[in-house]
Amino acid sequence: RPLQLEGQEQRHGEAAIGHVVLLGKAGLQVRDALHDASLIRAAEGTETQGHKKAQRPWATESAVGYAEVMRLLLCVATDLEGAFLRARLRPEDDVDVVRTGVGPVNAAHALTVAILQEPPSAIIVCGVGGAYPASGLRVGDVACAAMECYGDLGAASPSGFLDMKALGFPVVAPATYNDLPLQLFPAPACVKFVTVSTCTGTDAAARAVAARTGGAVENMEGAAIAHVALLHGIPAGEIRGISNIVTDRDPASWRLKDAAQAAQEAALAWIAQR
Repeated sequence: RPLQLEGQEQRHGEAAIGHVVLLGKAGLQVRDALHDASLIRAAEGTETQGHKKAQRPWATESAVGYAEVMRLLLCVATDLEGAFLRARLRPEDDVDVVRTGVGPVNAAHALTVAILQEPPSAIIVCGVGGAYPASGLRVGDVACAAMECYGDLGAASPSGFLDMKALGFPVVAPATYNDLPLQLFPAPACVKFVTVSTCTGTDAAARAVAARTGGAVENMEGAAIAHVALLHGIPAGEIRGISNIVTDRDPASWRLKDAAQAAQEAALAWIAQR
């Protein structure tokens, strides 16, 4: 190979390495600038926002002051479940709404992205759900979750369903299995919620799931939200309006709009009281 060509390749390689070093330094400078700016915003906001701590159940103290820990995140699966919230919430409420999409994977992904972008102090799931026949709940009622449960995470067997504890695999180590704790309870009626990937569509199956889990309200996102919140150490709660009784599938009897409206109104009332 000609020496001239080798020399050119070496110079190009050195230039490329130099560009990488410069980019790395620039990235560090941006990171430091953002960090400094956040500290300045926190210091400036301590006097003006510090008094709100007593009015917000999700306000907790941190090393950078109250300004960065006042944020409540409301997770909704669909636009229907969040439209009234978006219309009524004000900037001073310190509340953001994120539409996660339907199902546990969408919910977990959307919440994780939101946490990484700007960690909230607390998380509330707001939406609709179906009540199991023996729950005592009626269409139009609003309930919050005492705890969440992955209702179909496990394995089928000749002897029946095996949950994660029976299989010996914690969902969150060391000893959290299908049932996931919640810390915020934004409605007087408080029952166990069950999250499934396949909505129950027969009366017999609904009664079987309720008997196996001890649950009262079925949904498709709550356990995933509670799961991610637990992993990140953020308090969470869940509130849902009952759109239907979980029995033989009959979409004509569902009251989705009414249930979504009731849940959002209840969530706003809880926020206002704080």
